[in-house]
Amino acid sequence: MDPELKQLLEENIKLSKENNEILNSLIRTNKRKKIIQYIYWGLIILVTFGSLFFIQPLIGSLTSLYTGGASDLLNQDSVKSNVGNSSQQVQDLLNKLNVK
Repeated sequence: MDPELKQLLEENIKLSKENNEILNSLIRTNKRKKIIQYIYWGLIILVTFGSLFFIQPLIGSLTSLYTGGASDLLNQDSVKSNVGNSSQQVQDLLNKLNVK
């Protein structure tokens, strides 16, 4: 075999091995990136559903308030008496401030 041809063949083998190492490194990096991305989106989904789990009682109470479940707490007579008392208290306070 010609020495020049042998040298070219050895350089070609050396470059092929180097390229193979680079490609393997890129493949490993890409796999790690995908795994981290799956973990990231999994955490986002878990946090979303977890927060809905903890907020569910609040949503339930607001829904019952909206649909009239708390009507016995807010009957018209008690609201009228509270508004009447509050307006009288405000009027008394204004009278005290405007002492002539």
